[in-house]
Amino acid sequence: MSNPGPIRKAVFPVAGLGTRFLPATKAMPKELLPIIDKPLIQYAVEEALAAGITDLIFVTGRTKRAIEDHFDANPELEALLKSKEKVALADMVRRIVPAGVNCIFVRQPAGSGTRCFAPRRWWITSPSPCCWPMT
Repeated sequence: MSNPGPIRKAVFPVAGLGTRFLPATKAMPKELLPIIDKPLIQYAVEEALAAGITDLIFVTGRTKRAIEDHFDANPELEALLKSKEKVALADMVRRIVPAGVNCIFVRQPAGSGTRCFAPRRWWITSPSPCCWPMT
């Protein structure tokens, strides 16, 4: 068996409903609950990027649009911060958006993240697929 090379993809199964954290998760995904000044999911993404991951895949549900928004560019916010001479904050907002973020939508949460993405092998594009399931 040959060495498939370094792991470059990380899968974040974030489609759950967060019922154990109710009422805090009724309107906000549990992955965006803050730890000090940053959402929990951002810590996981930063750790994956530091480990050399280049392709981040979020398996989300229809109620998780806020996760997509968090990792999407926000040029209006950046421009506003720059206009108020808050350049450091604008840079921080821009750096939240990592290159290579992909979102896969799961309309019906299946419970375990493994059950959500394991049957869907079509999103693995590398010749030697290796993924880290992370929560």
